Amino acid sequence: MDQKVIFLDVDGTLANDSGIIPDSAYNAINLARENGHLIFLSTGRSKAELFDHILEIGFDGIIGAAGGYIEVENEVIFHQFVEREAIEHLVRFFNHHNVDYYLESNGGLFASENCKLRIEEIINRTIAERPDLKEEMEQGLRPFQQVLKDNENLIREDINKISFLGSDLPFEFIQKEFESKFEVIPSTVPIFGENSGELSIKGINKAIAIERVLKYLKKNRTDTFAYGDGLNDLEMLAFVQHGIAMGNARSELKEIADDITFTPDQNGLFQSFKKYGLI
Repeated sequence: MDQKVIFLDVDGTLANDSGIIPDSAYNAINLARENGHLIFLSTGRSKAELFDHILEIGFDGIIGAAGGYIEVENEVIFHQFVEREAIEHLVRFFNHHNVDYYLESNGGLFASENCKLRIEEIINRTIAERPDLKEEMEQGLRPFQQVLKDNENLIREDINKISFLGSDLPFEFIQKEFESKFEVIPSTVPIFGENSGELSIKGINKAIAIERVLKYLKKNRTDTFAYGDGLNDLEMLAFVQHGIAMGNARSELKEIADDITFTPDQNGLFQSFKKYGLI
């Protein structure tokens, strides 16, 4: 089989909604790479959120910050930061409306005053309500919560993307406030609650990033696969030759996908890799 280039979202695709990566996904990636295929992460996460247990699987490159950062075989080929003025605007806005948020950079995650405590409360409440999820919460979400830095200056020059937690402020109101500067989508982490979401730089998306990667590698679009579950995967799945939605994907994604596989916990990546002869 000709060499294929495969792009994998993380939350809800490589990992389940609690951040746990099933053994079958590790196996699928290792087997596909042994067969000579190239595998890239293509995620909304910035590098500071790509923990060792993810990167140790082994990848040929990273598309991070929903397309704002691109690394191919440890070489950075593209990186765009959020303008300082836009950071000042959103910090003022979210603080005024009591919305918890964190700023994502490759060097760290910088949390608003109450954000780290709020995520800890979400984890503890989830464990209290669903004791069966304790191990998943401790392995998946707890490391993310612990890596958040609070009491730091939030007006920064190194920010890739911003995430905000659910609040009483309607998502549509937040979207309208920032739509001229940002792509604003619902959060890819359901546990963050209603009206939670993500802001990434306008004009940046995973499809544009994939185009850059293919040009760098001198590869054709006909050799591409992509897997995703959220709204920031729409352009990616539409762009590649084989755009595959996970079983837990949003309905908008399933409608435009070339195929639908199973959920992460149902070994969706492994099943699909096998179906297409990648492994």
